[in-house]
Amino acid sequence: MIKKKLLVADDDPSIRTLLCTFLEGEGFHTMEARSGADVLDVLQADRPDLILMDVRMPKMTGIEVLEKLREDGIEVPVLVMTAHGTATTAIKAIQLGAFDYIAKPFELENVLLTINRFFDYQALSKEVESLREQLERDTSERVVGNSPAMREVYKTIGRVANSDATVLITGETGTGKELVARTIHAYSSRKNGPLVTVSCSTLPETLLESELFGHEKGSFTSAIAQRKGRFELAHKGTIFLDEIGEMSLSTQKKLLRVLQEREIERVGGSMPIKVDVRVIAATNKNLQEEVQKKTFREDLFYRVNVITIHLPPLRERREDIPVLVDHFLDKHRFSHSSPPARISEEALAVLQGQDWPGNVRQLENAVQRAVVMARGGTITSQHLYLEEQWSERKFIDLQQKVREKVPMKDVLSEVERQMIVEALHQSHENRSQAAKILGIYRRLLYAKIKEYGISEN
Repeated sequence: MIKKKLLVADDDPSIRTLLCTFLEGEGFHTMEARSGADVLDVLQADRPDLILMDVRMPKMTGIEVLEKLREDGIEVPVLVMTAHGTATTAIKAIQLGAFDYIAKPFELENVLLTINRFFDYQALSKEVESLREQLERDTSERVVGNSPAMREVYKTIGRVANSDATVLITGETGTGKELVARTIHAYSSRKNGPLVTVSCSTLPETLLESELFGHEKGSFTSAIAQRKGRFELAHKGTIFLDEIGEMSLSTQKKLLRVLQEREIERVGGSMPIKVDVRVIAATNKNLQEEVQKKTFREDLFYRVNVITIHLPPLRERREDIPVLVDHFLDKHRFSHSSPPARISEEALAVLQGQDWPGNVRQLENAVQRAVVMARGGTITSQHLYLEEQWSERKFIDLQQKVREKVPMKDVLSEVERQMIVEALHQSHENRSQAAKILGIYRRLLYAKIKEYGISEN
């Protein structure tokens, strides 16, 4: 691993020696400068990864060096050290581009902590820039659709992206909630900062708190070192809390404090840490119903529900299926050198006729598999494997059916159709065997297949 190169600039030789000796022992390579003019001379021949520079130096002060660097367009990260002028000097240095300042007299451990914090921030910034450039080059990950419902989504994104308002994205699984969160971040004033994603549904309560807020060394058995949480890592950027409805009430209480106070406390810690973070949350639950059931805090609901963006299920925007299919055909090519596969009108009609309980994600999987089965050629219905074709909806939401006042005969017909499709699947399309499975006469089965328009494939 290449050592980071630090330039220590101070007119006091004892300070330079102390810092260089300590930092060399911590694995850094160090250089020295006795004045502001020396700093500029060093920069003519070399470019350190970070400069630690005293404000009060002969010939040229640290502030004057920062002004000269800005004037000449020289980009090099700087930490200033000062025992003079306190707040005024520190503010001036930050305005001129310094990353942070260290007050004298200082503890060496605090100096190391500040240096490591800079390199952590730099690594995250590079990752964000890399992802942003990839997003600009690769349009494969974008929100797609021209239906009226999706046009409303685009309008809302455009209105809220540049604000710092908390956004709640709602919608069924697979509708593209994370993609909308990424789009909001990409068009926001925080786009050069990190976008940090947390899946609230995949972590148990104890781990989720540590993941969100970090922990101090020794705060629990496996906490062998201090660890920053996702909120700290998202400083100056955006944090996306996916499936926020799965949070425990205890974690909800701590999240509420973060939204109110804009500060966190690490697990096992007692010192509040300020964070500048925009929060975007998502859920596939009805949070108002969860509030009534006492599984979601009402005060937190009002905090996260400042701006709501609802993503409709795919079955409610079927007119978007052709453009989505074109998008996925372009994204999932048979090989890197292959042109996009084509799809027959008959196969497209089959896709448009599905209910897609898994929404856009399920459609993408179906198209990707069809491209492989057609070996990059023209996709027909023979190349489509639709889980929904055989098992369609594995469950029927009776509460929703009653709320929507669906007649009982329609629900029973839906159940009957699904049972016939599943029996045909289990019997490998042997209709006599399917009739036996269902306990009905073969003639009745034929009549029902015709009635429900069930195709052989």
